[in-house]
Amino acid sequence: MKTFNVGLIGMGTVGAGVAKILLEKNSPLLEKLDCVPVLKGIADRNPEVNTKLKVPPDVLFTTDANDLLNNPDIQVIVELIGGVHPAKELITTALEKGKDVVTANKMLLALHGSELFHKARQHGKSISFEASVGGGIPIIAALRDGFIANRIESIFGIVNGTTNYILTKMTKEQVKYSDALAEAQKMGYAEKDPTMDVEGIDSSHKLAILARIGFGVDFDYNSIYHEGISAIDLSDIWYAHELGYTLKLLAIAKKKRKQT
Repeated sequence: MKTFNVGLIGMGTVGAGVAKILLEKNSPLLEKLDCVPVLKGIADRNPEVNTKLKVPPDVLFTTDANDLLNNPDIQVIVELIGGVHPAKELITTALEKGKDVVTANKMLLALHGSELFHKARQHGKSISFEASVGGGIPIIAALRDGFIANRIESIFGIVNGTTNYILTKMTKEQVKYSDALAEAQKMGYAEKDPTMDVEGIDSSHKLAILARIGFGVDFDYNSIYHEGISAIDLSDIWYAHELGYTLKLLAIAKKKRKQT
């Protein structure tokens, strides 16, 4: 069976999950792929990660991502550190060194996606980013491949799980916003600093990615209006219910028709 070597950068919650799948001896990947990914190296700034995850001795662990980027035996780099810097520089270097890239970095793609995809085309490499929007839901593949013959006129969706949990809690159990947020954080559904989620920034990042694919156009991310749910209280929930509505944080994009 053919294999290709993978270098994984970032061992947070998502990175650890990816490593576990790649290291699994009876992984479904072995049954479904003709060319199987093999975890060759892991990079994380925290050296304690190596001990906690019990990385096998045949997998290189390093605190310097350049050790993976400069390794000619690694064909694919998986970037899971998030944020813009140094993720942008790492992905750029990987492409320049002839490696394909997999990333879940929605912020980076929303802000600098066009530049990075251009770089990938220059070097004949690919950037895969399915997990950047829907996690395990194949929305990118559906929009890019399944609807390739369709003209997409609009995109509507609930794309942020944190705000969806909070608003559902407030609606069904009449729990005020602060208490719903606290429970979401306790359950691990919300970050310690939930700003990106509750202020609609995460949703706007995802919308930028979906709109670029769906409409086939480029645009300035900063032109996307976003508004969060932090100012919502139970009276808003009640008034919406009286009018026959339920409050949700929606990502909405519409294609403007050309004026004739």
